[in-house]
Amino acid sequence: MNTKNIFIIGAGIIVLAIVGILLFMQMPTEPGNNNGQQNEPVTEDNIARNDDLIWVALPLMNQTVTSPMTITGQARGNWYFEASFPVKLFDANGKLLVQAPAQAQGEWMTMEYVPFSLSLTFPKPTTATGVLVLEKDNASGLPEHDNELRIPIRFEAATQVVKLYYYNANKDKDASGNILCSGQGLVAVERQILVSQTPLQDAVRLLLKGELTFTEKSQGISTEFPLPGVALVGANVSGNTLTLEFTDPQNKTTGGACRTSVLWKQIEATAKQFPEFKTIKFIPTTLFQP
Repeated sequence: MNTKNIFIIGAGIIVLAIVGILLFMQMPTEPGNNNGQQNEPVTEDNIARNDDLIWVALPLMNQTVTSPMTITGQARGNWYFEASFPVKLFDANGKLLVQAPAQAQGEWMTMEYVPFSLSLTFPKPTTATGVLVLEKDNASGLPEHDNELRIPIRFEAATQVVKLYYYNANKDKDASGNILCSGQGLVAVERQILVSQTPLQDAVRLLLKGELTFTEKSQGISTEFPLPGVALVGANVSGNTLTLEFTDPQNKTTGGACRTSVLWKQIEATAKQFPEFKTIKFIPTTLFQP
């Protein structure tokens, strides 16, 4: 092969490489996953779009998100006004968690697509799901010009720490070594529960399961819970008095003043960690009787 042919082949390879690079650079931006949001497979079914006006790369529909949440995508220039448009985040009950403007990342006075981005910080939701709403900035205020894109999302489960009060007889003795059956023997262990509207009831129900770790048991912590048939039915509040209703079809909460006192105090202390309640009552009145 002569030098001329080698030169022609080499030049052809270079031209093809340049064309390939240019084509790659001109490819439209496609949705992806990053910024701490849980990875989801990208398909045509989970990319949020509103006709040919706006599409969102992050988050995907039904994606699990955390705060701060990154929102990116592209919208036609007429979706903006003064280079921005409103973004709102609601929980599943319709409560507005946060609102902020998404900013255009380029010249917005156009009918072409213009990229936008926003980092949205929001408080811990009390629901597992929510909806992200990207509104067309309607400067006219006329309802016929309103438009929006709604994206269903999932929130990472929010948790809170509660204390469950169990019992250590070694901490509840007098000078002679006699067990006192008093609150002196109560020991708090910490547990994480899901954030809900009934954290006190959730904590008491977890206490009744009696689930102690190996380490806690080795420290002398014990409990008679769970007791067959004993369950929390509900709670009623009157002022700073809390009344807890239980079922005990087999009378497992009765029998012996020391035993019943300890069982009572475990539940009472667990409930009283919530400072708004000063007095704890149980129903039926036959519960925890010697």
